[in-house]
Amino acid sequence: MQFFLAPGGWLAEVTQIRPPRPASTLNPRKSTPEAATPTSAILLVLTACFSFAFLDASAKYLVLQGVEAPFLAWMRFAIHLVLVMVFFRAWSNRTMFRAKNIPAQLVRGVFLFGSTIFNFLALQTLQLAETISIYFFAPMVITALAGPLLGEWAGWRRWMAVLVGFVGVLVITRPGVGTFGIGHVFALMSMTSYSLYVIMTRHMGATESSESLIFYSALAPTVLMFPFVPLYGSIPQEPLHWVLLLGLGAIGAFGHFLLIKAYKQATTTALAPYPYSQMIWMIALGYLIFADLPDLWTLGGAAIIVSSGLYIVHREHRLRLASRTAPNSENEDLAKKL
Repeated sequence: MQFFLAPGGWLAEVTQIRPPRPASTLNPRKSTPEAATPTSAILLVLTACFSFAFLDASAKYLVLQGVEAPFLAWMRFAIHLVLVMVFFRAWSNRTMFRAKNIPAQLVRGVFLFGSTIFNFLALQTLQLAETISIYFFAPMVITALAGPLLGEWAGWRRWMAVLVGFVGVLVITRPGVGTFGIGHVFALMSMTSYSLYVIMTRHMGATESSESLIFYSALAPTVLMFPFVPLYGSIPQEPLHWVLLLGLGAIGAFGHFLLIKAYKQATTTALAPYPYSQMIWMIALGYLIFADLPDLWTLGGAAIIVSSGLYIVHREHRLRLASRTAPNSENEDLAKKL
């Protein structure tokens, strides 16, 4: 299973929905690491990242207009739940309702909801570029947690990349110098919640169907948060607010659909650099809509985090290649420590 970072998104199981074709059916040129990445796949990823950036910009605009973040997050999942049921034809597809571990499915859904609501809360006080920069640290947290929680221990090179990425987070938040605020706390909680969600997805992926993972990750927050809707719900007064509110789920679903198509055409490693284009969209939308421009600290910290994330992707790709050619388990374990 491959994992893709998408704030407010569900791309942890993207390649489970439509598994890649066996290597024997692929064009030999495209199966080699040197094969060119299809332009169409790159354009799909770039468009998807713009969709996710527009989703966050819409959420920030709505929370600044007085829409409560819990209600906003609930609407985002409720609409997405409806779209998932239509997409998977819930009236005739019983696979999506079957789950071997309902409590784990619910906990996983709560983690995803926590990632979304904390992100929306962070957007009340932080710039779009700041929240996405901190969110980019999630792959490094996942790498660190995969050892004690899943037994997938990283080698010293990847641990060094994790530490370097953490330095990038410190550069952005700068605790102790008067710039660290509640928004940074919410952004870090969002990133941590998403990392735990991905860890649970990786753990459950072997026993649960992809349809059930997607369905319950939408159903759990929608149902569990429904009793609180009267406390936080508010009727938008402006037509634009209604359009943005109803469009949150649709925009997210559209972005995920584009990524599914992209990862059918190219590998995760080949497309790894392009999701970071979301930083560009976030900066552009932040400036055009909110007149925000990130400072040099944010840009520098983001550059450190992105570099560390790309190195981890590159390193894990090399380890996968090494494990395939290792003659025995002893050499495979040695390769992971390099």
